[in-house]
Amino acid sequence: MVDVIRQDAYRSKVLLVDDEDLVGKLLRRLTGREGDIDFHHCRDGRLAVKTADELRPTVILQDLMMPEIDGLELVRRFRENPGTREVPLVVLSGRNDPQVKAQAFSLGANDYLVKFPEAPELLARIRYHSMAYIHLQERNEAFARLERAHSFIRRTFGRYVSEDVAREVLESPEGLKLGGEKRVLTILMADLKGFTLISETLPPQKVVALINGFLEAMTEPIHKYGGTINEFLGDAILAFFGAPRPDQDHAAQAVACALEMQRTLDRLNTDNLEKGLPEIRMGIGINTGEVVLGNFGSVKRTKYGAVGKHVNLVSRIESYTVGGQVLISQSTLDACGPILRIEDRMVVSPKGIRESISLYEVGGIGGAYEICLPEKARVHLLNLKPPPPVEFSIIEGKQAGAAPFRGRLVRFGGSQGEILSDRRCRRLTDLKIRLFDSRGKEVTSDLYAKVTREVAHTPPTFRVHFTACPPEARSFFTKIDNRAP
Repeated sequence: MVDVIRQDAYRSKVLLVDDEDLVGKLLRRLTGREGDIDFHHCRDGRLAVKTADELRPTVILQDLMMPEIDGLELVRRFRENPGTREVPLVVLSGRNDPQVKAQAFSLGANDYLVKFPEAPELLARIRYHSMAYIHLQERNEAFARLERAHSFIRRTFGRYVSEDVAREVLESPEGLKLGGEKRVLTILMADLKGFTLISETLPPQKVVALINGFLEAMTEPIHKYGGTINEFLGDAILAFFGAPRPDQDHAAQAVACALEMQRTLDRLNTDNLEKGLPEIRMGIGINTGEVVLGNFGSVKRTKYGAVGKHVNLVSRIESYTVGGQVLISQSTLDACGPILRIEDRMVVSPKGIRESISLYEVGGIGGAYEICLPEKARVHLLNLKPPPPVEFSIIEGKQAGAAPFRGRLVRFGGSQGEILSDRRCRRLTDLKIRLFDSRGKEVTSDLYAKVTREVAHTPPTFRVHFTACPPEARSFFTKIDNRAP
């Protein structure tokens, strides 16, 4: 009924439902002298609702005594019909029975006039009810426009913040107020391993398609488990759980989310390979602790987020991961309790942290979640004869050390290898490796790996997980795999 507001200057459109021609002629003559009233007459009550849907009147005048249909039944039908539910309905009847009037009002009539009122009164009531209806439609259309605008803002805003943050900002008067509070949250950081190297081998369009597909796929489980995406950091995601809506299970929610993200990435890789895109691997770090949470920035640009040492620590935790891993802190383990399946424990000394901390590799979560990563397959390493020479530098921060160390790749299998060298490397050390073939010809200088364990101290031998492997190195390793019995 919204189009009614486009009529000329609030014209009234009257539909009379009455089987008597005399009444119709009388009202037609009466309204015909008025320049702002259009009159229509329906003589068959059985056709009244259909006629009203076609005419879309601003007021309905209806008799109660008709041969084809009971007048009160017709009132009920008008009110059940979506097209006439809100149209003012004035009963115009010769019956002056209070009980009948009460029934008419209870069924939805707006007014009741006993035939035949004086002309000024009838015209005044027609205009009054028509104007009220037109204003109602104007209000409804204004609300509809506002809702469309609000929905558009929420959808657009929701591309930059989570649904919970958008709701808090749009619905709360305090939503944009600068300031913060202390709260215990669980923070998650996910990062693609070796993506810089991958991006250098692809055209820009494929780089964008690859990273957008990754971010899109990871957003779904984060929102599913109540997480708030704080930032997309290139090929990394920073999210927190337990805000803006408090959630006492935020640690378990974050771990369940991380496990589902890893499983989602496996499915995404299958799709990517069909599209001619490379396989990608992700490491996830999780930490639980007290942060400062709130709106940060200025009155012109504000960001909802969290800051503090526990936010900084989660990036350190993630840096110790290899592709496919989920590492959590002791505080996250304590918050989750015994429902986690722990695959491994390691003690590390992150930069900027005074004391060593324990990290735990999670393989699954029980309780209400029941999410597990596939059991790790035992990797068979092939003895390489002769072992190809390597040179490696230790990465600290983002920089590789200037002085390389020499060694040999003595064993290899899958994405792992063992290096024999005079230089001992501790677990979780990041390496940049220059690889040579058995004749001393360089294969690549851009092979990256993380030390996963020390195999022997004398002579120093350590196992590595290759985190970024350029095409020429993959080709070299494929030839080695093909030689395996």
